[in-house]
Amino acid sequence: MREEDAPSHVALLLELSEDERVIVRTRRYVLDGKPVLVSRSYLPAKLVTGSPITQPDTGPGGTYARLRDLGYGPSRFREDLRARMPEPSEIQELELAAGTPVVEIIRTAYTDDGRAVEVNEMTADASAYVFRYDFDCYDFDVM
Repeated sequence: MREEDAPSHVALLLELSEDERVIVRTRRYVLDGKPVLVSRSYLPAKLVTGSPITQPDTGPGGTYARLRDLGYGPSRFREDLRARMPEPSEIQELELAAGTPVVEIIRTAYTDDGRAVEVNEMTADASAYVFRYDFDCYDFDVM
């Protein structure tokens, strides 16, 4: 965990001013001894500094429960997925075989009032995941 300047695309999503910083949490997920996903969460420092979010163990329920404790609990998420070939550092981090693509997932967490409170950038070994999404059907006759 560390505090740093937000990358420009993260600052845009979190609607941060130039001088606002973020707390960055990084994780690497391993399944059966093999890394399958790396994750980097960006949270506005002004919201989370001094909270358990800045500790290695955020406690039961993780970051989203701690955001809720602070009054910024997410109520909605948006995910953007893109398949691509990995960067050299990702090949090493995920121990990828040659030619294995990754799926980049950008998840933005929003509060009830539409405020973005976290941007989570994940890179997944495409050979280790099936992504499933369920959606409600809209009544297209009223659109």
